Amino acid sequence: MQHIASRLLRPALAASLCVGPTLVGPSAIRGQGVELDTGSHRVRIVTVAEGLDSPWSMAILPDGGILVTERPGRLRSIRGGILQATPIAGAPEVQDRNHGGLMHVALHPDYESNGWVYLTYSKTGERGGTTAVMRARLDGARLVDAEDVFVADAWQEAGLNFGSRVAFDDAGMLYVSVGDRGPNTEPLAQDLSNHNGTIVRLHDDGRVPDDNPFLDRPGAKPEIYSYGHRNPQGMARHPDTGEIWASEHGPMGGDEVNVIRAGANYGWPEVSYGRTYSGETISEQPWREDMEPPRYFWVPSIGISGMLFYTGDRFPEWTGRLFVTGMSGMMIQSVRLGGPGIRIGPSERETMLTPLRQQVRDIQQGPDGSIYLVTRQDADRTPNSGMVLRIEPAD
Repeated sequence: MQHIASRLLRPALAASLCVGPTLVGPSAIRGQGVELDTGSHRVRIVTVAEGLDSPWSMAILPDGGILVTERPGRLRSIRGGILQATPIAGAPEVQDRNHGGLMHVALHPDYESNGWVYLTYSKTGERGGTTAVMRARLDGARLVDAEDVFVADAWQEAGLNFGSRVAFDDAGMLYVSVGDRGPNTEPLAQDLSNHNGTIVRLHDDGRVPDDNPFLDRPGAKPEIYSYGHRNPQGMARHPDTGEIWASEHGPMGGDEVNVIRAGANYGWPEVSYGRTYSGETISEQPWREDMEPPRYFWVPSIGISGMLFYTGDRFPEWTGRLFVTGMSGMMIQSVRLGGPGIRIGPSERETMLTPLRQQVRDIQQGPDGSIYLVTRQDADRTPNSGMVLRIEPAD
């Protein structure tokens, strides 16, 4: 059973987070950068941009420019290695509260022909806030032709657990992750009449596909593709199978990576490998036969967020591996992929960059096979501490 294989991740992960080289401060990354030995490669980490305010994600443009979201509601541009002082105009108005704000930025797969940029954000309304997706075209230093293609029916007064990422499959369908919106008196992520704790599937303009799994179920939201999620903050398409994978930020423990399947129930909050923040067990057993188990899970939690399937050749030992980022773990981790029932031992996984002491929110592969990160220190203590970093071979 996959839950047995996944449970074997725990001891090695706890040990790996406690071992590492001498800590280095952000100032050491400037200039020539800092070199680290990951076990598979010796790498150099260099600063691309700094001074960002709670950055959330990035998108690399075909011309080499980089778009970066700042959670308070600004879309920033990096051109020629320089962070432009003036934010891009036309970003949506956000609910900048707790987990809310401007979150994911992504390019349409056919961006070079249609110019669409997608932004996920926390939208304010009469019932509080919810997760929404806007698309627009980038015209110089401003967004034009902006429109909301999806507004989740996941309204809550509390500004918690919005998600949210987007991903596109091989057919060009748009997937959007929506968080469960925080502690609730009822298990809303198990209720198909709302979008709390779901991943929805849409055409790129927001229309509902006619083969969505709950399209004909009375009372169910037709956009829903899978449900029973807590706070899915990362998504990526598997380069070989075309499947959409999602990372799910757990409570105290229980971070997950899931393979997203049509109509599947991923269990939250009925089952979880984590505990409540008070330490209480969430469920008597962390799996059920009628619910989809995670492909991998983490106990203790690493604060999982972004994810990447690495397909480049600059780091040959990492080609074909899955990378995940850790906020509370202040690290990234590569995982050698195995099928269900295959034990993933310590040698199958690398935890790296912990000496930098950076919360890593997003990870992207550059056109040349370098790896880019969006990081920050604790924003409550260190304002404007966000950075975009690049990992490149040291030799």
